[in-house]
Amino acid sequence: MKVGVLQFFSWPGRHGPLEDVFGRALERIEIMDRGGFDAVWLAEHHFTTFSVCPSVHMLGTLAAARTERLRIGTAVSLAALYHPLRLAEEVALLDMLSGGRVNWGAGRGFAHSEFNAFGVPPEQSTERFHEAVDIVLQAWTQEKLTYAGKHFSFDNVEVLPKPLQKPHPPVWMAATSETAVDWAASQGFSILMDPHASMADLGAKRRRYAERLAAAGFSDSGRDIPMARLLALAPTMGEAETIARRGAQWLVDAYAGPQHHGQKSMQAPRTFGGKDPVQYYVDDVIIHGTPDAVVERIAGLREEIGLNYLMCAPLSRATFRLLADQVVPRL
Repeated sequence: MKVGVLQFFSWPGRHGPLEDVFGRALERIEIMDRGGFDAVWLAEHHFTTFSVCPSVHMLGTLAAARTERLRIGTAVSLAALYHPLRLAEEVALLDMLSGGRVNWGAGRGFAHSEFNAFGVPPEQSTERFHEAVDIVLQAWTQEKLTYAGKHFSFDNVEVLPKPLQKPHPPVWMAATSETAVDWAASQGFSILMDPHASMADLGAKRRRYAERLAAAGFSDSGRDIPMARLLALAPTMGEAETIARRGAQWLVDAYAGPQHHGQKSMQAPRTFGGKDPVQYYVDDVIIHGTPDAVVERIAGLREEIGLNYLMCAPLSRATFRLLADQVVPRL
């Protein structure tokens, strides 16, 4: 079982200096490097205090400079918002500077506010995302790139540097919707699975992905499929549930609650399984409990939904400490 951390850079209520948010995250990344974690996966968001990291590639360079073995993942590079040649250059440079430790995760994005601010028509997001991924991979593997697409065209461009990893860093596509799962499988890409789906939905999407992958002529064998899960750990079950409920309330208030549905998004509104949103996260999404209980739960998820790579999003500092000290060494 591989274990990584989905690292957000949350600034709840704008409390405290923003630089402390980054300082604490970098301290946590150094602990991951000394422990048994496989990777840190850096979350890119724009124009929100939910996570104040607009450049995962820039922050990834700093994380790489402070670590020796930890892999540096992007979860995700919002590829539809980038010029694809710039994206290819930045990720390749990060791979070079990190000594070949990049895990490249790419996603389309979903917030209209981000697309509008960057002058990218939201209705073009899927086409631009697919073209950007295609261009990045070709730029990494071809000496000179010639490409003619609907949104981007290039003639005989040499993109430098090339990634240190050959033929390129391992690649994952964010896949939240069934449409995204189907497209990734049809292209043979591995997928990153989202932190908001219920355990049952996560298992159903994982099975769908395996079926679509096989139908497209690709093998599922040996693939690492990171599943992002919110995590709350404490010495007692009651304390862990309190952390889970507090984290769920913050998430609903800041990002995922029904009050945000009026904001334009490319995602379908969440239904929360017909439950109160906070209760939905506590019951169906967040893994919470004592270290012993969580280790047992993770073992069960391995059998139930094919979990082989846990991408944790710890909901408190105490949770991260227990994860590092008592859970990761046992997985």
